[in-house]
Amino acid sequence: MTTLDPAAAREAWRFAEPLHAMVYFVPESTQRFEALGLPARAGYFASRGGAFGPVGPGPVVASFYNFHPGLVARFLPEIWHTVSPAAVIEARLAAADAALDRGLGDVLRSDEVAEAATLARRAAESATAHVSGRPLYAAHADLAWPKEPHLVLWHAQTLLREFRGDGHVAALLLAGLSGLESIVLHTASGEVSGDFLRASRGWSREEWAAAAESLRSRGLMTGDGLTDEGRALRARLEAETDRLAAPAYEILGAGGCARLVELVRPLSRTLVKAGFLAGALPARPK
Repeated sequence: MTTLDPAAAREAWRFAEPLHAMVYFVPESTQRFEALGLPARAGYFASRGGAFGPVGPGPVVASFYNFHPGLVARFLPEIWHTVSPAAVIEARLAAADAALDRGLGDVLRSDEVAEAATLARRAAESATAHVSGRPLYAAHADLAWPKEPHLVLWHAQTLLREFRGDGHVAALLLAGLSGLESIVLHTASGEVSGDFLRASRGWSREEWAAAAESLRSRGLMTGDGLTDEGRALRARLEAETDRLAAPAYEILGAGGCARLVELVRPLSRTLVKAGFLAGALPARPK
């Protein structure tokens, strides 16, 4: 249980998220993955899933949740014959370092970034008290911390992102939504392109259509949009995700969360305006 308002935790996560998420879209990642002999999509599964070690597709399909199992199986475990998990994780950190330096420059050496890193690390480390049922967070929490403050901030947000994501998967499971159904429902809200999500997650048009029909049969969709019941379900899912993420930020309190937002908001805004998240989902900090 936490006494912290989940909305405060949500804001702290939301405004820091671009500092982590940009690593999935910047050319620095593609370049470093290709240098290891991996195409960009393989690098994504390897660098994020590599925290589990040289696993097959099972743990990645289960914890990433909304990717087609066949897409994941195209790369795992085959890529581990080419590169080690440690090498891919190191490449992702190097990509984050280079991209943040390109986007923010000398600001990375500022007192404000060091303070933000301290706050975010406190939250990320405190989340280990709530590790049960959070496999992606737990795997990343076992990785070594970098030394430079801007990379500490990036790594802390990585942990907090996975902590929140693990909780979101739990909420989806309790709601009886498969990974595919969850993204079809998201698309029906009008917040994101269905073509983008379907293609990036590896689902066929036929599979997508079948999931949409299943949601219609449950009264959650009508046509390609949400029913009142569907909107209510999405609101409950977001509220439950916020509630499950809040314990990580309890140590900061409302004041610490607000200070973290104050520190990271201009950094994230700069990256978003510079196009570092081009191709990502909407709802970025403004």
